[in-house]
Amino acid sequence: MSTASKPTISDVAAHAGVSIATVSRVVNGGEEASVGVALETRRRVREAINDLGYVPSQAGRTLRRQTSNLVALLIPDITNAFYAAIAHSVELALRDLGYAMTLCNTDEDPELQDKYLQEMQEHQVHAVILLGAVESAGLEKAVKAGVRMAFLNRRAPTETRMPFVGIDNRAAGAAVARHFLAHRYDPIAVIHGPLGSSASRERYEGFEQALRANGVELAADCIEHGDLTIDSGYTAAERMLRTGRRPAAIFCGNDLMAYGAYRRCRDLQIRVPDDIALFGFDDNPMNDWLADWLSTVRVPYDRFGSATAGVIGRMLSAADEGPRETPEEILLPYQLVIRGSS
Repeated sequence: MSTASKPTISDVAAHAGVSIATVSRVVNGGEEASVGVALETRRRVREAINDLGYVPSQAGRTLRRQTSNLVALLIPDITNAFYAAIAHSVELALRDLGYAMTLCNTDEDPELQDKYLQEMQEHQVHAVILLGAVESAGLEKAVKAGVRMAFLNRRAPTETRMPFVGIDNRAAGAAVARHFLAHRYDPIAVIHGPLGSSASRERYEGFEQALRANGVELAADCIEHGDLTIDSGYTAAERMLRTGRRPAAIFCGNDLMAYGAYRRCRDLQIRVPDDIALFGFDDNPMNDWLADWLSTVRVPYDRFGSATAGVIGRMLSAADEGPRETPEEILLPYQLVIRGSS
Protein backbone atom coordinates (compact mmCIF):
# COMPACT_ATOMS: atom_id res chain seq x y z
CA MET A 1 0.00 0.00 0.00
CA SER A 2 1.29 3.46 -0.88
CA THR A 3 1.80 5.67 2.15
CA ALA A 4 0.32 8.58 0.15
CA SER A 5 -3.04 6.87 -0.35
CA LYS A 6 -5.82 6.31 2.13
CA PRO A 7 -6.10 2.73 3.41
CA THR A 8 -9.05 0.80 2.03
CA ILE A 9 -11.14 -2.05 3.36
CA SER A 10 -9.12 -4.35 1.07
CA ASP A 11 -5.91 -3.20 2.77
CA VAL A 12 -7.41 -3.97 6.19
CA ALA A 13 -8.50 -7.44 5.02
CA ALA A 14 -5.02 -8.22 3.65
CA HIS A 15 -3.31 -6.91 6.80
CA ALA A 16 -5.57 -9.00 9.06
CA GLY A 17 -5.53 -12.06 6.81
CA VAL A 18 -9.33 -12.20 6.47
CA SER A 19 -11.92 -11.58 3.78
CA ILE A 20 -13.34 -8.18 2.88
CA ALA A 21 -16.78 -9.46 3.97
CA THR A 22 -15.44 -10.23 7.44
CA VAL A 23 -13.95 -6.75 7.81
CA SER A 24 -17.25 -5.24 6.66
CA ARG A 25 -19.19 -7.21 9.27
CA VAL A 26 -16.86 -6.06 12.06
CA VAL A 27 -16.70 -2.43 10.94
CA ASN A 28 -20.23 -1.73 9.78
CA GLY A 29 -22.48 -4.06 11.69
CA GLY A 30 -21.43 -3.47 15.28
CA GLU A 31 -21.33 -6.21 17.90
CA GLU A 32 -24.63 -7.80 16.86
CA ALA A 33 -23.56 -8.38 13.25
CA SER A 34 -20.12 -9.58 14.42
CA VAL A 35 -21.48 -12.46 16.51
CA GLY A 36 -20.50 -15.00 13.84
CA VAL A 37 -16.93 -13.68 13.72
CA ALA A 38 -14.48 -15.27 16.14
CA LEU A 39 -13.15 -13.04 18.90
CA GLU A 40 -9.55 -13.55 17.73
CA THR A 41 -10.54 -12.56 14.19
CA ARG A 42 -12.32 -9.44 15.43
CA ARG A 43 -9.22 -8.55 17.43
CA ARG A 44 -7.00 -8.88 14.34
CA VAL A 45 -9.38 -6.77 12.26
CA ARG A 46 -9.43 -3.98 14.85
CA GLU A 47 -5.65 -4.08 15.21
CA ALA A 48 -5.33 -3.80 11.42
CA ILE A 49 -7.70 -0.81 11.45
CA ASN A 50 -5.59 0.90 14.11
CA ASP A 51 -2.28 0.02 12.43
CA LEU A 52 -3.37 1.35 9.05
CA GLY A 53 -5.46 4.29 10.26
CA TYR A 54 -8.45 3.07 8.27
CA VAL A 55 -11.59 5.26 8.48
CA PRO A 56 -14.85 3.57 7.37
CA SER A 57 -17.03 5.36 4.85
CA GLN A 58 -19.90 6.97 6.72
CA ALA A 59 -21.93 7.09 3.50
CA GLY A 60 -21.61 3.35 3.07
CA ARG A 61 -22.54 2.67 6.68
CA THR A 62 -25.58 4.90 6.32
CA LEU A 63 -26.76 2.97 3.26
CA ARG A 64 -26.33 -0.36 5.00
CA ARG A 65 -27.98 0.67 8.26
CA GLN A 66 -30.60 2.95 6.65
CA THR A 67 -29.65 5.64 9.17
CA SER A 68 -26.67 7.74 10.24
CA ASN A 69 -25.22 8.99 13.49
CA LEU A 70 -26.39 12.52 12.64
CA VAL A 71 -29.02 14.49 14.52
CA ALA A 72 -30.21 17.68 12.84
CA LEU A 73 -30.98 20.86 14.78
CA LEU A 74 -33.06 23.46 12.95
CA ILE A 75 -32.59 26.90 14.52
CA PRO A 76 -34.67 30.00 13.62
CA ASP A 77 -31.99 32.69 14.05
CA ILE A 78 -28.35 31.79 14.46
CA THR A 79 -27.47 35.40 15.31
CA ASN A 80 -29.63 35.30 18.45
CA ALA A 81 -27.30 34.45 21.33
CA PHE A 82 -30.15 32.79 23.24
CA TYR A 83 -30.79 30.28 20.45
CA ALA A 84 -27.05 29.79 19.94
CA ALA A 85 -26.61 28.97 23.64
CA ILE A 86 -29.36 26.32 23.46
CA ALA A 87 -27.77 24.87 20.31
CA HIS A 88 -24.40 24.63 22.07
CA SER A 89 -25.97 22.88 25.05
CA VAL A 90 -27.73 20.37 22.79
CA GLU A 91 -24.61 19.71 20.71
CA LEU A 92 -22.53 18.91 23.80
CA ALA A 93 -25.15 16.52 25.16
CA LEU A 94 -25.58 14.71 21.83
CA ARG A 95 -21.81 14.39 21.49
CA ASP A 96 -21.73 12.57 24.83
CA LEU A 97 -24.26 10.09 23.40
CA GLY A 98 -22.07 9.46 20.37
CA TYR A 99 -24.06 11.52 17.89
CA ALA A 100 -22.87 14.29 15.61
CA MET A 101 -25.10 17.34 15.25
CA THR A 102 -25.66 19.28 12.05
CA LEU A 103 -27.03 22.83 12.37
CA CYS A 104 -29.50 24.39 9.92
CA ASN A 105 -30.51 28.07 10.15
CA THR A 106 -34.11 28.49 8.94
CA ASP A 107 -34.43 32.28 9.38
CA GLU A 108 -38.06 31.69 10.47
CA ASP A 109 -38.79 30.87 6.79
CA PRO A 110 -41.31 28.02 6.20
CA GLU A 111 -39.88 27.22 2.75
CA LEU A 112 -36.32 27.07 4.05
CA GLN A 113 -37.45 24.94 6.99
CA ASP A 114 -39.10 22.50 4.55
CA LYS A 115 -35.96 22.39 2.39
CA TYR A 116 -33.85 21.43 5.38
CA LEU A 117 -36.40 18.88 6.59
CA GLN A 118 -36.31 17.19 3.18
CA GLU A 119 -32.52 17.23 3.00
CA MET A 120 -32.17 15.81 6.49
CA GLN A 121 -34.53 12.96 5.64
CA GLU A 122 -32.50 12.24 2.51
CA HIS A 123 -29.39 12.08 4.71
CA GLN A 124 -31.27 9.60 6.92
CA VAL A 125 -30.56 11.44 10.16
CA HIS A 126 -31.44 9.71 13.40
CA ALA A 127 -33.73 12.53 14.47
CA VAL A 128 -34.63 16.15 13.79
CA ILE A 129 -34.77 18.72 16.60
CA LEU A 130 -36.64 21.94 15.87
CA LEU A 131 -35.73 24.93 18.01
CA GLY A 132 -38.41 27.45 17.14
CA ALA A 133 -40.40 25.63 14.45
CA VAL A 134 -42.81 27.47 12.16
CA GLU A 135 -45.93 26.06 10.54
CA SER A 136 -45.20 24.59 7.11
CA ALA A 137 -46.41 21.96 4.67
CA GLY A 138 -43.14 20.05 4.88
CA LEU A 139 -43.36 19.85 8.66
CA GLU A 140 -46.85 18.34 8.45
CA LYS A 141 -45.56 15.88 5.86
CA ALA A 142 -42.60 14.89 8.05
CA VAL A 143 -44.89 14.34 11.05
CA LYS A 144 -47.19 12.09 9.00
CA ALA A 145 -44.17 10.21 7.64
CA GLY A 146 -43.13 9.34 11.18
CA VAL A 147 -39.86 11.28 11.19
CA ARG A 148 -38.47 11.27 14.74
CA MET A 149 -38.71 14.87 15.92
CA ALA A 150 -38.51 16.87 19.12
CA PHE A 151 -39.50 20.51 19.58
CA LEU A 152 -37.62 22.99 21.76
CA ASN A 153 -38.81 26.33 23.14
CA ARG A 154 -41.89 26.33 20.86
CA ARG A 155 -44.41 23.54 20.70
CA ALA A 156 -45.06 21.78 17.42
CA PRO A 157 -47.27 23.97 15.17
CA THR A 158 -49.31 20.93 14.21
CA GLU A 159 -52.40 19.15 15.46
CA THR A 160 -50.30 16.05 16.18
CA ARG A 161 -48.68 16.30 19.59
CA MET A 162 -44.92 15.86 19.59
CA PRO A 163 -42.16 15.72 22.25
CA PHE A 164 -41.47 19.15 23.74
CA VAL A 165 -38.71 20.67 25.88
CA GLY A 166 -39.20 24.21 27.14
CA ILE A 167 -40.75 26.24 29.94
CA ASP A 168 -44.29 27.09 30.98
CA ASN A 169 -44.45 30.33 28.98
CA ARG A 170 -48.01 31.09 30.05
CA ALA A 171 -47.11 30.93 33.73
CA ALA A 172 -43.99 33.03 33.14
CA GLY A 173 -46.00 35.73 31.36
CA ALA A 174 -48.44 35.78 34.25
CA ALA A 175 -45.54 36.17 36.70
CA VAL A 176 -44.37 39.29 34.85
CA ALA A 177 -47.91 40.70 35.03
CA ARG A 178 -48.01 40.15 38.79
CA HIS A 179 -44.66 41.93 39.11
CA PHE A 180 -46.08 44.92 37.23
CA LEU A 181 -49.25 44.91 39.34
CA ALA A 182 -47.23 44.80 42.54
CA HIS A 183 -45.41 47.98 41.43
CA ARG A 184 -48.74 49.62 40.46
CA TYR A 185 -47.55 50.53 36.96
CA ASP A 186 -50.25 52.33 34.95
CA PRO A 187 -50.74 52.14 32.06
CA ILE A 188 -49.13 48.80 31.21
CA ALA A 189 -48.02 47.93 27.67
CA VAL A 190 -46.69 44.88 25.82
CA ILE A 191 -44.63 44.20 22.71
CA HIS A 192 -45.28 40.55 21.91
CA GLY A 193 -43.62 38.27 19.37
CA PRO A 194 -45.32 36.46 16.45
CA LEU A 195 -48.52 34.88 17.74
CA GLY A 196 -48.01 31.95 15.40
CA SER A 197 -45.22 30.94 17.76
CA SER A 198 -46.57 29.02 20.76
CA ALA A 199 -43.89 30.57 22.99
CA SER A 200 -44.75 34.16 22.03
CA ARG A 201 -48.48 33.51 22.11
CA GLU A 202 -48.46 31.83 25.51
CA ARG A 203 -46.26 34.54 27.03
CA TYR A 204 -48.64 37.22 25.81
CA GLU A 205 -51.79 35.33 26.80
CA GLY A 206 -50.48 34.54 30.28
CA PHE A 207 -49.54 38.20 30.76
CA GLU A 208 -52.85 39.58 29.46
CA GLN A 209 -55.02 37.07 31.33
CA ALA A 210 -53.26 37.70 34.65
CA LEU A 211 -53.80 41.45 34.23
CA ARG A 212 -57.46 40.98 33.34
CA ALA A 213 -57.98 38.68 36.33
CA ASN A 214 -56.88 41.62 38.48
CA GLY A 215 -59.14 44.12 36.77
CA VAL A 216 -56.57 45.62 34.39
CA GLU A 217 -57.32 45.76 30.67
CA LEU A 218 -54.60 46.38 28.10
CA ALA A 219 -55.54 49.38 25.95
CA ALA A 220 -55.35 48.87 22.18
CA ASP A 221 -52.60 51.48 21.83
CA CYS A 222 -50.57 49.66 24.48
CA ILE A 223 -50.30 46.44 22.45
CA GLU A 224 -47.65 46.13 19.75
CA HIS A 225 -46.00 43.24 17.96
CA GLY A 226 -42.49 42.49 16.77
CA ASP A 227 -40.56 39.67 15.12
CA LEU A 228 -38.21 39.00 18.06
CA THR A 229 -35.42 41.23 16.65
CA ILE A 230 -33.85 44.41 18.00
CA ASP A 231 -35.11 46.39 15.01
CA SER A 232 -38.69 45.28 15.57
CA GLY A 233 -38.51 46.25 19.25
CA TYR A 234 -37.29 49.69 18.25
CA THR A 235 -40.05 50.29 15.67
CA ALA A 236 -42.76 48.85 17.95
CA ALA A 237 -41.68 51.20 20.74
CA GLU A 238 -41.68 54.07 18.25
CA ARG A 239 -45.30 53.36 17.31
CA MET A 240 -46.31 52.97 20.93
CA LEU A 241 -44.57 56.10 22.21
CA ARG A 242 -45.89 58.46 19.57
CA THR A 243 -49.58 57.63 20.11
CA GLY A 244 -51.77 57.81 23.20
CA ARG A 245 -50.56 57.88 26.77
CA ARG A 246 -46.98 57.00 27.51
CA PRO A 247 -46.94 53.59 29.22
CA ALA A 248 -45.43 53.28 32.67
CA ALA A 249 -44.09 49.80 31.94
CA ILE A 250 -43.52 47.68 28.82
CA PHE A 251 -43.25 43.89 28.76
CA CYS A 252 -41.26 42.70 25.74
CA GLY A 253 -41.64 39.15 24.41
CA ASN A 254 -37.87 38.62 24.33
CA ASP A 255 -34.71 40.44 25.36
CA LEU A 256 -33.76 41.52 21.84
CA MET A 257 -37.00 43.47 21.46
CA ALA A 258 -36.37 44.97 24.90
CA TYR A 259 -32.95 46.16 23.65
CA GLY A 260 -34.67 47.88 20.74
CA ALA A 261 -37.34 49.45 22.95
CA TYR A 262 -34.63 50.71 25.30
CA ARG A 263 -32.73 52.31 22.42
CA ARG A 264 -35.88 54.11 21.23
CA CYS A 265 -36.54 55.39 24.75
CA ARG A 266 -32.98 56.65 24.95
CA ASP A 267 -33.29 58.40 21.59
CA LEU A 268 -36.40 60.18 22.88
CA GLN A 269 -34.66 61.01 26.17
CA ILE A 270 -37.11 58.83 28.07
CA ARG A 271 -35.38 57.41 31.14
CA VAL A 272 -35.51 53.71 32.05
CA PRO A 273 -36.77 52.96 34.68
CA ASP A 274 -37.56 56.45 35.96
CA ASP A 275 -40.01 57.24 33.13
CA ILE A 276 -40.71 53.75 31.75
CA ALA A 277 -39.98 50.33 33.23
CA LEU A 278 -38.84 47.62 30.81
CA PHE A 279 -39.06 43.85 31.17
CA GLY A 280 -37.64 41.28 28.76
CA PHE A 281 -37.76 37.52 28.37
CA ASP A 282 -35.07 34.77 27.96
CA ASP A 283 -32.15 36.32 29.91
CA ASN A 284 -30.06 36.33 26.77
CA PRO A 285 -26.40 35.40 27.47
CA MET A 286 -25.40 38.89 26.29
CA ASN A 287 -27.18 40.45 29.26
CA ASP A 288 -24.31 39.84 31.66
CA TRP A 289 -22.03 41.87 29.40
CA LEU A 290 -24.24 44.40 27.61
CA ALA A 291 -27.55 44.67 29.46
CA ASP A 292 -27.00 43.90 33.12
CA TRP A 293 -29.70 46.51 33.80
CA LEU A 294 -32.52 44.52 32.14
CA SER A 295 -35.14 42.75 34.23
CA THR A 296 -36.17 39.57 32.45
CA VAL A 297 -37.40 36.00 32.69
CA ARG A 298 -34.48 33.59 32.81
CA VAL A 299 -34.92 30.53 30.60
CA PRO A 300 -32.30 27.87 31.52
CA TYR A 301 -30.70 27.47 28.08
CA ASP A 302 -27.86 25.41 29.53
CA ARG A 303 -30.33 22.71 30.63
CA PHE A 304 -31.91 22.15 27.23
CA GLY A 305 -29.06 19.88 26.13
CA SER A 306 -29.37 17.13 28.73
CA ALA A 307 -33.18 17.24 28.60
CA THR A 308 -33.23 17.02 24.81
CA ALA A 309 -30.63 14.26 24.67
CA GLY A 310 -32.75 12.26 27.10
CA VAL A 311 -35.82 12.71 24.91
CA ILE A 312 -33.90 11.68 21.78
CA GLY A 313 -32.36 8.67 23.51
CA ARG A 314 -35.71 7.43 24.77
CA MET A 315 -37.30 8.12 21.40
CA LEU A 316 -34.70 5.99 19.61
CA SER A 317 -34.79 3.15 22.15
CA ALA A 318 -38.58 2.97 21.85
CA ALA A 319 -38.64 3.25 18.05
CA ASP A 320 -40.00 -0.27 17.59
CA GLU A 321 -42.80 0.19 20.10
CA GLY A 322 -44.71 2.73 18.02
CA PRO A 323 -45.65 6.31 18.96
CA ARG A 324 -46.42 7.09 22.59
CA GLU A 325 -50.03 7.91 23.41
CA THR A 326 -48.84 10.96 25.35
CA PRO A 327 -45.71 12.50 23.82
CA GLU A 328 -43.03 13.40 26.31
CA GLU A 329 -43.05 16.95 27.67
CA ILE A 330 -40.26 18.38 29.80
CA LEU A 331 -40.91 21.75 31.44
CA LEU A 332 -37.73 23.39 32.68
CA PRO A 333 -37.80 25.90 35.55
CA TYR A 334 -37.91 29.62 34.79
CA GLN A 335 -36.98 32.51 37.07
CA LEU A 336 -37.84 36.19 37.21
CA VAL A 337 -34.60 38.17 37.33
CA ILE A 338 -35.23 41.65 38.72
CA ARG A 339 -32.58 44.19 37.79
CA GLY A 340 -32.58 47.94 37.37
CA SER A 341 -35.07 48.35 34.52
CA SER A 342 -38.20 47.63 36.57
